[in-house]
Amino acid sequence: MRKKLFALQVSVFLLFIALWKLVIIIFNFPEFILPSPETVFLEWISELKSGMLLKHTWVTLYETLAGFAIGVLLGLIPGYFVAKSKTAEQTLSPYLVAAQTAPKIALAPLIVIWFGFGVLSKIVIVALIVFFPILVNTIVGIRSIDKNLIDMMKILKASKMQVFTKVELPSSLPVLFAAFKTGITLAVIGAVVGEFVGANAGLGYLTIYAAGLMDTPKVFASILQLTLLGIFFYLIVDFIESITIPWHKEK
Repeated sequence: MRKKLFALQVSVFLLFIALWKLVIIIFNFPEFILPSPETVFLEWISELKSGMLLKHTWVTLYETLAGFAIGVLLGLIPGYFVAKSKTAEQTLSPYLVAAQTAPKIALAPLIVIWFGFGVLSKIVIVALIVFFPILVNTIVGIRSIDKNLIDMMKILKASKMQVFTKVELPSSLPVLFAAFKTGITLAVIGAVVGEFVGANAGLGYLTIYAAGLMDTPKVFASILQLTLLGIFFYLIVDFIESITIPWHKEK
């Protein structure tokens, strides 16, 4: 089954490359408009060998992971307490919705002004983008726990910590990991948005810099690296999920 799935995935990728190449041939696009797949690949290899791509990748990687970690903490802790209190949810929900609906891209220039052009402003943007999906899924995860399990723990006179570690946390993990997968991909986007607004390093910065020089192959190489970075993060979270809650992954 896995071999068949892998073959299908490879086939879709090859079809995408073939269509890309076909579009270039049919419309005769020049390299500065739409470079060929082989040109992009060779540019990607060249940038890797020069060390330039890796240098900017480490910056974006650090911004993404740091912002993601902060966003997760900011979402998990309040989310748990909001889920346990209807009053807290009704009181805070308008403000939480307002915080989410405020466009982060519009706020990004302000955040860069407040926190500077370094990595700190990018971390703040990433944390803000990651915060809301983690918060919402934490509330959903805690609220979806079987009430009978909670009642049983109360009958057994379990402490609040025992209820949390034995029932609440394991039961909410599938929902939380779904949020982590969403959050980590959004984190990469957040880091790039911050770098687009103002930065002197990172893959987003490299993309804007290359676009300014009309170096389209380098722009595509940067986008390819960003895509690979996002896939890598997603697979890491998926792997952690598979060893943390294997019973859920086997379903």
